[in-house]
Amino acid sequence: MRKVYLDNSATTSVLAEVREVMMPYLGESFGNPSSLHDWGDSPREALEAAREQVAQLIGAKAEEIIFTASGTESNNFAVKGMALAQQSKGKHLVISDIEHFSVMHSARTLEKLGFELTLVPVDKYGLVDPEDVRRAIRKDTVLVSVMHANGEVGAVQPIAEIARITKEHNIPFHTDAVATAGTIPVDVKQLGVDALSLAASQFYGPKGAGALWLRRGVRIMPLLDGGVQEGGRRAGTENVPAIAGMGKAAELARLHLDERMRKLTVLRNRLLVELPAAIGHVAVTGHTEQRLPGHASFCVEFIEGESMLMMLNSKGVAVSSGSSCTSRALKASHVLLAMGLSHELAQGSILFTLGIDNTAEDINYVIEVMPSIVDRLRQMSPLYAKFTRAGKGGS
Repeated sequence: MRKVYLDNSATTSVLAEVREVMMPYLGESFGNPSSLHDWGDSPREALEAAREQVAQLIGAKAEEIIFTASGTESNNFAVKGMALAQQSKGKHLVISDIEHFSVMHSARTLEKLGFELTLVPVDKYGLVDPEDVRRAIRKDTVLVSVMHANGEVGAVQPIAEIARITKEHNIPFHTDAVATAGTIPVDVKQLGVDALSLAASQFYGPKGAGALWLRRGVRIMPLLDGGVQEGGRRAGTENVPAIAGMGKAAELARLHLDERMRKLTVLRNRLLVELPAAIGHVAVTGHTEQRLPGHASFCVEFIEGESMLMMLNSKGVAVSSGSSCTSRALKASHVLLAMGLSHELAQGSILFTLGIDNTAEDINYVIEVMPSIVDRLRQMSPLYAKFTRAGKGGS
């Protein structure tokens, strides 16, 4: 049976070159990078090399990179840390209605601490209107956070336009770029943001390594108390093997970005066009052009995404239904509901996220096996039975 991995938004594989860079720090170069003796030298040098590599990926300065354990931690750090550092100026936050739960729940936690929250809506493609952000800003707004791209529907947001608005009001602006850094061009100067989150597992680095870019001069309150690691902003002994791997993965992503994007866009476009044609009663979610290159998302009418996921898995195909943080929740995605989809249609979400190892043959295989899976599930669906009866003049 053919094995096809199309769940790269959950995690990518770790490249061989990345694993090779990591290995010494699991063996002979085991020292603590904070140690002043010789054993700390090599790990410390690895951290600083990785800091420079990650900075180059996003057009930043190395000293502005703070290493974390994940994109989720980076988002928590940015939203909570930046808001708490500014609370003497106000307690109002603005985020979009489709943020990742690590941003959404961080903002909800701040609500319990006395902050107020405004959710900016999105259109049917999952895109934020910058003017809605402008209308949401108040005199006491201390932070705006809008993701660079949504991992469920692939929509790439107009971050630079939003940044111009936040600058007019002198409000710090954070973007969750976990879905974009290492996948499409990301330059913090061009985007105009003040803080940006990224994660190694999204660009063929190891899980358990993330980073927060924080523009010099932007205030943030540390969430972890302890030592002076990461310039005193994030305490705790750094995960040197994972960070070294993240640095190498960032370097490779920067060098091969255009090549990867071209390949993934071709494969993605085949899915966006050929899968609905092969199945019928399928809605493409997100914008057909303003989206991530390896991202194809759909809602299939009359059936549930989890059922499709499991049956595709039995055919050797790995996909997801919603984000990797909600795929076990067995409920409609808040992203799709915010885009105006009904609960019934949102339940039928299916997400294909391609990686650099995928081939045209993989797409052929998916298009071959998917129609029979959908047909089988629809034959068991009371919603489909009702639809077909109505089509034949029944009630």
